[in-house]
Amino acid sequence: MTPTELAALIRSCLLDAVADGTLALSAEEIGEVKVERPRQREHGDWATNVAMQLAKKAGTNPRALAEMLAERLGGAAGVESASVAGPGFLNIRLEAGAAGELARSILEAGEAYGRNDALAGHAVNLEFVSANPTGPLHIGHTRWAALGDALVRLLRASGADVTPEYYINDAGAQMDKFGASVLARAAGTEVPEGGYRGEYVTELAQKVLAERPDLLDLEGDEAVAAARETGYRLQLAEIQQVLAEFEVHFDVYFSERELHGSGAVETAVARLREQGHVFDADGAVWLRTTDFGDDKDRVLIRADGTPTYFAADAAYYLSKKDRGFPEKIYLLGADHHGYVNRLKAIAACAGDDPETNIEILIGQLVSVAGARLSKRAGNIIELSDLIEWIGTDPVRYTLARFPADSPLSLDGEKLREKNMDNPVYYVQYAHARIRNVSRNAAQHGVRREDAFDPTLIGTEADSVLLGHLAGFPEMVARAARLREPHRVARYLEDLASAYHKWYDQSRVSPRGEDPVEDVHRTRLWLNDATGQVIANGLHLLGVSAPERM
Repeated sequence: MTPTELAALIRSCLLDAVADGTLALSAEEIGEVKVERPRQREHGDWATNVAMQLAKKAGTNPRALAEMLAERLGGAAGVESASVAGPGFLNIRLEAGAAGELARSILEAGEAYGRNDALAGHAVNLEFVSANPTGPLHIGHTRWAALGDALVRLLRASGADVTPEYYINDAGAQMDKFGASVLARAAGTEVPEGGYRGEYVTELAQKVLAERPDLLDLEGDEAVAAARETGYRLQLAEIQQVLAEFEVHFDVYFSERELHGSGAVETAVARLREQGHVFDADGAVWLRTTDFGDDKDRVLIRADGTPTYFAADAAYYLSKKDRGFPEKIYLLGADHHGYVNRLKAIAACAGDDPETNIEILIGQLVSVAGARLSKRAGNIIELSDLIEWIGTDPVRYTLARFPADSPLSLDGEKLREKNMDNPVYYVQYAHARIRNVSRNAAQHGVRREDAFDPTLIGTEADSVLLGHLAGFPEMVARAARLREPHRVARYLEDLASAYHKWYDQSRVSPRGEDPVEDVHRTRLWLNDATGQVIANGLHLLGVSAPERM
């Protein structure tokens, strides 16, 4: 019996009590029933506080309601006992067979185990990374690449329709500076003040020359434009390639340049004016964002007629809205705290609810050995360097293992270590061990298809392991709702720990010449179910589940 099935059973008991007049509630008032693992295992397999939640509505006291539920549950198939604790907590112990059935349920579901409908009906645009196409991705972008992609996977696993999007900042003065920098390096001259000086610019300039051998024959703006456009295309292609190597994929690459070229900025200003939030002052066009919590009103169009970055932000928000995304999530870097109120103000000015239609997550800095990184200064550690040095799996797992709002320093050499002190190795090793147990079992003639007797899964180690496995779907749903992929990593480490302890106590293959028995076959089901859940969890983080290590 899964937690979902048990919750449904409890709700069914409540509905029966409503039907026979024992409980003065409606089905709508009962709502969804939740079960969770009790803090102390001796209290049972599962617990619920539903009686405490519903007692006041039903005009009774929580303990009396819990006792009524305990009596009805006590006779249900698969339930060994139900008891009341404290003011109205209901503790439930499942029959061994009902608990053990979970192993079969997991393997029948396969990759689908853990998927849920907690966010069904939600259409979400999730924007992350969005690095300027003026240089390679570096460690400063890597955290959101890992977390953003993990969040996409989590939201989809919880039923949401998610579109991951990369906003290409390919307009404005920065692109001209980029073009001038590439041109200077191609000509062997000094980069102009305020330009890009990293070593990558010199390498990029050589690639540009290979494609545009006529570059140095051009003059003035024409030469800068040629260097800019060719360099931009090559740099963006490199960004996309590195992201693919990092197992990060976007459905949409949205160009800021196209936003301006399509007239979307002017249209956005007009639409916001119709909403009554645009005003003119000092020759400029303003958005009255202070009406919605911003610290000052924002200029949309400067006095000289040129749009601001804020105007592009407004147009981009409206574009997401027009493309059918009621929910828009922005993943921004540590230096973007000031964007929170202004983006929420844009949502409000556009007629949306800033509490539900837009969500802004701010990630803290990541460093390697405490180094602060700067693309323009050139002292960067590129994402491609991290992949080559440490590997995709350790980097992605480690970045996903901590809350986004906590500063993080990576120790590359420790992440490369293959020992149980390395969390990603610890979890991946558990999966590899599980697969090795399966291979050894096959060699000894232990086959799942020959028998499955869930009543044979009844040791304390079995129970603990089953408890962890049962909690996987709810953990996935909770991590998705809270936007916290680190919950998946911590869950996997707990599950790996429970498996390693189970492995030390439970033999799947018989010893020596001992015969194969049903207990071996049934343990193989539990072994393989654990492997399936670890693989499913690692997939949510974009990390591989190795067959051997």
